[in-house]
Amino acid sequence: MTDPKNTSLHAHILAVKKGERVFENAFQSVSRMILEKDINKVTVNGKSTFDFTIFREGKKHIIGMYDEINSFVSFVKDASQGGSSKEMAFVLVGEPGNGKTFLVEYLCSLYRDFLSRPKNRKYTFRFTNLDRIGSYGAIRMIESQTYEDPMILALNLFESKSESMQYLAKKCKVSDATLETWAENYRPLGACSAYIWNDIRTLCGDDVEAMLQCVEIVPVPLVESLGTVTGKYPAKDKITSSAVDLLGEESIQRLLHITDTNNPYRFDLRRGALARVAGGGIHFSDEIYKNKKDLVQVYLGIIQNRTIEIDGYRWPIDTLIIATSNNSEFNRFLAEKEEAPIIDRCRICYVSHNTNYRQQRDLTAYAIGNESKTTLTGNVMHQDPNLNYAASVAVVLTRLPRSEKLTPIETMKLAAGEVAGEKSLKTLAEVIDTLNQEHDITKRFGQKGLGQRNLGRTMQLMLESSETNEGKCMFAYDVFTALERVILDYVSEAADRAKFLDDLKIAKGLYRERIMTEMFNAYMDEPLAIRKDVLNYVNMIIGIDAENLGVDRMWKYKNPQTGELQALKIDERYIDSVEACLGLKIREQKDSFRTSIRKIYGQKISVNPDYDFMDNLELVKAVTDVRLKSDIAGAGSLIGALANRTNEENQKLYDRMIDTMLNKLGYCVTCAQKTIEYFCTQVDEN
Repeated sequence: MTDPKNTSLHAHILAVKKGERVFENAFQSVSRMILEKDINKVTVNGKSTFDFTIFREGKKHIIGMYDEINSFVSFVKDASQGGSSKEMAFVLVGEPGNGKTFLVEYLCSLYRDFLSRPKNRKYTFRFTNLDRIGSYGAIRMIESQTYEDPMILALNLFESKSESMQYLAKKCKVSDATLETWAENYRPLGACSAYIWNDIRTLCGDDVEAMLQCVEIVPVPLVESLGTVTGKYPAKDKITSSAVDLLGEESIQRLLHITDTNNPYRFDLRRGALARVAGGGIHFSDEIYKNKKDLVQVYLGIIQNRTIEIDGYRWPIDTLIIATSNNSEFNRFLAEKEEAPIIDRCRICYVSHNTNYRQQRDLTAYAIGNESKTTLTGNVMHQDPNLNYAASVAVVLTRLPRSEKLTPIETMKLAAGEVAGEKSLKTLAEVIDTLNQEHDITKRFGQKGLGQRNLGRTMQLMLESSETNEGKCMFAYDVFTALERVILDYVSEAADRAKFLDDLKIAKGLYRERIMTEMFNAYMDEPLAIRKDVLNYVNMIIGIDAENLGVDRMWKYKNPQTGELQALKIDERYIDSVEACLGLKIREQKDSFRTSIRKIYGQKISVNPDYDFMDNLELVKAVTDVRLKSDIAGAGSLIGALANRTNEENQKLYDRMIDTMLNKLGYCVTCAQKTIEYFCTQVDEN
């Protein structure tokens, strides 16, 4: 048995007064939960924004979505401070498969964890000894149907609010300042609680102490499957859905007990989804505009007045309402002009796809799955080390709109915060601003493209192919074949299909360049061979004008990564060869390029000493070409040597490279052989 002292209203009021328990509304709880954790400042697409670390915790957390999360946090914060957001719902609108539902469900699970801590727990009250009243039949105990906070009962102990306040000040020694804070969250008791409290008042002859003997304080259950605290209402079809699913209905079972026909307790509110989250919870309406009109009208009343209303009876609720909708349903709803009041009551937030290919790696890892895959025959399935890169680049390119100012590759690199030749983040910010002026949402930046579900389908197609199963390896190049199939099967608009297939060609070109680098690393028998050569070029052009450069062209410099003093021989032939591969012929071009590299070096190294210029694809490609040519008389000769293994020397080279790929670069026999085979063909060369 629980200690009766701890379940009394008086004990609860004292616990709130001491700060052991809290009395706050849903908006205050959610904003406190988010703002208690660290907040970082990040630059996204050329603009600085906030990153709330609470959304980045755990094994499967939110990736990207900076603008959307910022909008949500400011919405909740405004509502918690009594702003206009208090009478609105927050609606996420966007393409299918871009993480809207995932974001809301992640938020709900965070909220449940937050409320499970003793201090943050939500409490409600129940009335006992009702059999003494006589009009409740065999019903002895009734819990607040909308999980009202015990403090709401405390503020409604007497018929007038001022009397209740005086009682709290006198009996519980609550200061005026605290009472004022509590009064901000005042709301009347729900119809049935008020009615039962009145019956108890009559039974006890207006004696408050005797009345409080019939009140017991209990915690609100946090079980997800019960739909309490965080509840979801998915849009159903027109026949099976009704307002009952949201509000509740008259209960025949209760009418068998209750003799007083005026008693609002005859309505079973918990039959609906709203009452279960009415005590400071989150109500999630999935695909809100898919519901039939009369149900959306019900939402209008709930969003604006925050009350459940049945037959003139009212139950005030305290709920944060979040909804999702896809673009097509939302546009259809907007076209019906008479529905304007509902849009007016919603804070619309357009959710874009993730456009940062580096962050997409984590999302692609989600799509591939974290458990080790097996073939249909039960053998362990290997993953090509380039699989994630190939898939990430391909899907991100489909999400980037075409622009006259930037090429697709430049847009992709800038969106990931990387270097894109002469083009700056400012150009990307301008492009995004111009696109975001479009009235048609789907033409805005990142609003159209292959979503996470399409990426999931791509992985499924790869896994079911006989080639993947026979080779026991998910070979990276097969991603493009599977993606092509997905584009042809699932993208309905011809213009989109054509663009996506174009993007796929660009992605293949990027994959080709990556393989060139991988093959050089394999040839050099070192995983980071190209990285070293790229840094050598950078260090050479920094040291070429150094004052302390002797006749031997040796330059001593301090390595920013290790802090050690290092010597480097400046090889002008190497520098010229790299610049020739970059298409820099005249002195002015070379000087301009060197200045830009030095500038990037100055900016990046101060922030990140480990910065290695590997995101500068043009430079990496040029260094790769130069090294392949100087070391093995051209990439063509390496291709020839690997393709024609009739003599012993070529076979030795092939075996050595395969050995390096298996032991140092993370390949398996299948993907190592297939990658070399692909390298030896001329396909996808830009």
